[in-house]
Amino acid sequence: MRRIAVIASASGNGKTTVGRALAERLSLPFVELDALVHGPDWEETPDEDVRNQLAPVLAGDSWVIDGNYHSKLGNSVLRRADAIVWLDLPIYVWFPRLLVRTFRRWYRREELWNGNREELRGVFWGQDSLIVWAFRSHFRRRKTWPKTLAEYPVIRLRSTEAVERFLESAE
Repeated sequence: MRRIAVIASASGNGKTTVGRALAERLSLPFVELDALVHGPDWEETPDEDVRNQLAPVLAGDSWVIDGNYHSKLGNSVLRRADAIVWLDLPIYVWFPRLLVRTFRRWYRREELWNGNREELRGVFWGQDSLIVWAFRSHFRRRKTWPKTLAEYPVIRLRSTEAVERFLESAE
């Protein structure tokens, strides 16, 4: 495994944490797609710019990419991956994590990417609410991804124990 995509059913599954841990353990370059997609002031980076920034990484022999962004990248990340790690944890695991992480980021004014910080109004309210998006994603991806991902080498992890075992065994 030298090219690994880490995807998740919803925010809070630990995609970035697992991606960073894999990259460190395997001494591979790590790319967080959110950092490429979310420009300053949460301005979305144009699709072509994201593809152009990612092209040299995908052409490389080794990487860990956190995310998929199918709407921007199609299957380009998945096609080039030796393994796709799908974090598919239950709601009772990821939802509390998401709330704690979001509140911590907001309270501490932590920078996420490109000067962006969590704003509670964007987390809880509106059609683009992080909470609403996470629940929609969870159910939609659990329904559609088994078929979509069937042609790829997928490692589907459904519990924190499975994630821990996977990280311990990664070589």
